[in-house]
Amino acid sequence: MTKQNDADVAFIQALAELLNTNDLTEVEVKREYGENDRLNVRVSKAQDIVQTVAAPAPVAAAPAAAPAAAAPVAADSAAPADPHNDPNAVPSPMVGTAYLSAEPGAATFVKVGDSVEEGQTLMIIEAMKTMNHIPSPKSGTIKRILVDDGTPVEFGAPLMIIE
Repeated sequence: MTKQNDADVAFIQALAELLNTNDLTEVEVKREYGENDRLNVRVSKAQDIVQTVAAPAPVAAAPAAAPAAAAPVAADSAAPADPHNDPNAVPSPMVGTAYLSAEPGAATFVKVGDSVEEGQTLMIIEAMKTMNHIPSPKSGTIKRILVDDGTPVEFGAPLMIIE
């Protein structure tokens, strides 16, 4: 193996370790070393996530891209079974760790039943040691909170339902 190939293998192993230690399901990296020299790596793992449904129904595995942290914290019985398809879902704008309050022990930014205004902070997502406030995309009422405090979230994962 060449020196660059050894480095590439070590890089791919580091990505796999990052995947496991941060409970991610997929990581993709594209590197360009020169005009005709590039490395495209996509490391993913399949996860079977079983969703509990209130009414008797066949239990199906969720898509591999769904984070393990997507278990509902508070559920509305009339809510759609899959929050990914809910038009009122607030998607995560980034990969990171979700925090429902400004600091440990503090009151949460919002709770189920709260009325929120557009732009109001719903939660914080920590990404690369930076705390990113996640604003409400619209005014409405919090119907469901789909993540737990301190859990990892993926890009596009539903965080909350606002109606």
